[in-house]
Amino acid sequence: MAMTDSTGSTWRYRWAHRQNDRRQRAFRQADEAWRRRDDELRRLRTLAGSFHGSVEAGAGLPIELAPGEVVFWTLPAAQLVEVRHTAVLPAPELTVDPEPPVVRPRRPEGVKVVDAGLAVLTNRRLVLLGGRGRRDWTYGRMTGLSHDPGAPVTLIQVLDRRRTSGLLLPTGAVADFRFKLTLAFADAIEQRAAVVAQLDELIAEHEAVRPARPAVLTPAQARVSALLPGGRRTVAVGAALALIVPAMLFESDPPVRPGSDVASAATPAATATATPAPPPIAPAVQVKPRPTPQRTRTAPATAPSRSAAPRPAAERRCGAPANPYGYDFCGGQRIRKPAAGICDWFECAPGFWSGRGWLVQCRDGAVSLTGGQRESCAANQGYRRTFWT
Repeated sequence: MAMTDSTGSTWRYRWAHRQNDRRQRAFRQADEAWRRRDDELRRLRTLAGSFHGSVEAGAGLPIELAPGEVVFWTLPAAQLVEVRHTAVLPAPELTVDPEPPVVRPRRPEGVKVVDAGLAVLTNRRLVLLGGRGRRDWTYGRMTGLSHDPGAPVTLIQVLDRRRTSGLLLPTGAVADFRFKLTLAFADAIEQRAAVVAQLDELIAEHEAVRPARPAVLTPAQARVSALLPGGRRTVAVGAALALIVPAMLFESDPPVRPGSDVASAATPAATATATPAPPPIAPAVQVKPRPTPQRTRTAPATAPSRSAAPRPAAERRCGAPANPYGYDFCGGQRIRKPAAGICDWFECAPGFWSGRGWLVQCRDGAVSLTGGQRESCAANQGYRRTFWT
């Protein structure tokens, strides 16, 4: 027997069942994605804290390790690539990408494969033992490093080599290689603690956005608008039309009967026997024409300033400059891709768009995209605080 409410209807129970089922399915999908990302961050945090390479992993390799040198990673199917003409690559950094991009098995334009062989990653260098010889990239002489966001290619620039070169790897080995290269470079400059602290912060940020289980809706919460196709949206559209149509009819001109102008033209101007016309009757409602705005060439009294941002008066900023993007110092998520017009509202540091971190404020008040780097705001008196959204 179907369940009914106090009026004997069953639509309220059907509505509650549909809404609860939809909300639970959406929650399960969001929670599953959140758990996968949480597991990956904690796995990387464990590696950053406990993985320090192994001397035994170098046994049997056709390479002689220096005293204190340990092996972090090896791959027998790496390809050596070179770029004939390239710009200066960004300096190596210790940033861990919280969402690694999906790479495709392709070779970018301008990149040429020149050799293939065994790749060995240690705490001091990256080596490729190929059929045509050996190629070394020592961390101490490394000046530029770039991971292609869409292809499994990593390019490296060093002081003693004019041509930019690097590795082309299988797509399944890219994420592990790039993370262990970050750890190896951090060990070379004695900054492993910075990588660990960055992962701890990423885990804390991820924990703050954990999906919350939705509350269970009851039949008593169903509204009559749920019976209409489209629900409350249909009711809102109908109410808007009910207000707009009478207003349009009220402001429109009264209809004119066809032939009335001809009849008035055929009437004599004046006759002796013409009866006096009745006095005109004033309309019940007098509609005044809308005033036409007059354009003037007078300049405004004051020019608009950056402080007059189109933001609600009660919106929090925690000391951040007024801006229409909602950037503040109150907490939330880091800003890695700021809006294109940010420099219209903030004092951007020189070379702002070449930064490779998150949005921060420097001690001199300028904003910079160098958050998370070793020398954040180095040219602007140092780092002060992070912007959030």
